[in-house]
This record gives sequence, C-alpha cells and structure tokens, in this order.
Amino acid sequence: MRTLAAVAAMAVAAVTAGCKAEAATDAPTAGSTSSAATTPSASTPPASPSPSASASESAEPSEKPSPSPSTEQPAPKVLMAPGAKGEQVRELQARLAQIGWFDDKPTGTYGPVTTTAVKGFQGKRGLPATGSTDTVTWQRLLGMTTKPTRAELDGKDVKKPQAKLDPRCMKGRVMCISKTTRTLSWMIDGKVLSTMDVRFGSQYTPTREGVFNVGWKSRDHVSTIYDTPMPYAMFFSGGQAVHYSSDFAARGYNGASHGCVNVRDKGAIAALFDQVRTGDKVVVYW
Repeated sequence: MRTLAAVAAMAVAAVTAGCKAEAATDAPTAGSTSSAATTPSASTPPASPSPSASASESAEPSEKPSPSPSTEQPAPKVLMAPGAKGEQVRELQARLAQIGWFDDKPTGTYGPVTTTAVKGFQGKRGLPATGSTDTVTWQRLLGMTTKPTRAELDGKDVKKPQAKLDPRCMKGRVMCISKTTRTLSWMIDGKVLSTMDVRFGSQYTPTREGVFNVGWKSRDHVSTIYDTPMPYAMFFSGGQAVHYSSDFAARGYNGASHGCVNVRDKGAIAALFDQVRTGDKVVVYW
C-alpha cells in the first residue's frame, strides 16, 4: 500500500509540473483517461474548484482573437485648406509674412499663393508639404511668430521676428545669414549695421551651412553655368555667392536659388557690396 501511494504521489507531481498556467482553465477533453488528473490520492482530500475556475470552464472560447491595437498615429486635423475664407486665414497669411513666406497683402482667402507659401513652410521643416494647414503646421507657425497686429492683418505693416544671432557672428566683420528668419545681417564686432531679406537654394540645390570667407567679388557677374545675371556677387563657397536677384524681387519666396544667397533689395545689396572686403567672414546657420 505504501508503494502504491508513493507511485500515485509521484504521478500527480509529474503531471502538475508539466502544465502551463492557462491549462488550469481548460475543460477536460472527453477522451482523457489519466487517473492521476481525475483521482485524488488516498492521503490528500480532493480540492474543490474555485469560482473563477468554474466560470472559465463553462465560458465558451472566443471565435476570433482580439485585434492588437494599431500602432499608426492618427493624421493631424486640418484646420484650413485651399478655398477657406475668414479671419483665421488672414492671421495665417500675416504670420507667414512675418517670416517671409507670404509677400502679398492678407486677404482672408486661402488661394494658390497661400497654398504655395504653406507648402514651402512645411517642406523646410520636414513636414508633409500638403499645402493645407493642419494642427502640427499651425502649432509650428505659432511658435515662430507673434500675434499679428491690426496693421499686419490689413497688410499695412509686417513685424518680422528678430534674428537670433549665431555666436560665431559676434567677432569681426561678418555677413551673418539666418536660414530660420531668412535674413542677412551685416555685422562688425557684434553690432548689426544692416539687415535684408534673403532666400536660399531648393532641397535639390541647398545653400551650404557653416563658416566661410569671401573669396572674391564681382559687381556685374553673369553665371557661366546658368547664363543668368548675378549682380553684386560675393563668393564664399565655390560657386555659391551672396548676390542680388531680380527673380527674388519679382516672385518673392515662390522661387529658389541654385544654392546662392539671393537678396531682393538692390539698393541694400549694392551698399553692402561696397562695404564687404575679400576675406570677411560669412556664417550661414539655422
């Protein structure tokens, strides 16, 4: 009897050790014949099933597994799109004007010019260039601009945010060029003497960033590659130069250079050309 009891106890222990946790909730199959799983040993009273176990055994299994939660982020909500009208569109246009993306007078109508401006703003910041203003685009624009005044909303004034000067611009004679505010500041020993609007190359012909020096100057230069005028050219990195652009003056930020820093104010660049010397520093930064 002692031998039979020991064998039965060993059998129960072996079966218990091999079970997974979830197997305890499975109903026994009709063909199960293991006496160790159904018959208690003589020395151990049978355990009564817990309420949770009974409920699990009586519940029908789900026919379909629960789908795993989606990892895709929902698309940002579109706030304004082509064809929209109203004061929020006017504010959008005024804010874009503050950072040089919108050259026309705010109208409150979301037309082709506004769509192009929004696309350009989105593309420069790595956002999907849809041309529609979604919540992500709007928040990025709010963070870079200030609330427009009534004069700005009416197109009578544009208050551009002041360029954050790069520390490398604070010593010596420097053309300090910010890609963020799209401005060129002419500085001597940390003092800003003049500031002008500039534009840069496209994503396919980007303007290089870094610290350079003016290598040479050409007042009436004509590009040997594109056969286009580059008046008041000041070359700082290979074929890239700061120069006046009649296209920039006519089209604004709807165009782009082939890598040069375009200036649209002819009088301002002419005056700057006379002040800058060969060897002066050029800093291009975000």
